[in-house]
Amino acid sequence: MAACPFCEIAAGRLHASVVAQTDRVMAFLDLRQATEGHVLVIPRQHVETLFEIDPELAGEVMQLGVRVAQALRTALRPSGLNLWQSNGAAGGQEVPHFHLHVQPRRVGDGLLRVYADRPPAPASRDVLDALAARIRPFLSP
Repeated sequence: MAACPFCEIAAGRLHASVVAQTDRVMAFLDLRQATEGHVLVIPRQHVETLFEIDPELAGEVMQLGVRVAQALRTALRPSGLNLWQSNGAAGGQEVPHFHLHVQPRRVGDGLLRVYADRPPAPASRDVLDALAARIRPFLSP
C-alpha cells in the first residue's frame, strides 16, 4: 500500500500550506481549490473514516474546523460556507484518511450544481421518524 499523503503531511515529509495546527490536528489548503480558501482539517493520527475516529479526536477536528471557518469569514468574506466530510469510495472519499473540507462559498460558484438542479424530494415525516427510530439505538453515549 502506498504511503498516506495526509500522514506524510502530518509528519512534515510532504509539503502543505498549513493554516493552523495543534498537537493532534492540523489544517492546510487543499491542493485542488474547489473554491478559493478550500481547507482540509485532519487528525495527525491515521484514521481512515468517521466510523473509526475516536469521538474526542473528532471533536478536536471540528473545533479547529470552526476556528478555520471563522478565519476564512474574516479573511475572504465569503457569502457562505460548507463543511464536507466523505467516507469510503461510495461516499466520494479520495484519500483514505479522515478529513473535513472547509469550503468558502459564493453565490453561483457552481460547486453543488448537480444537487441544486435536481434536489431530492422531501420525505414524509412518518418516513423520517421511522428512520430516526432505527438509528437511535445504535448511538453510543
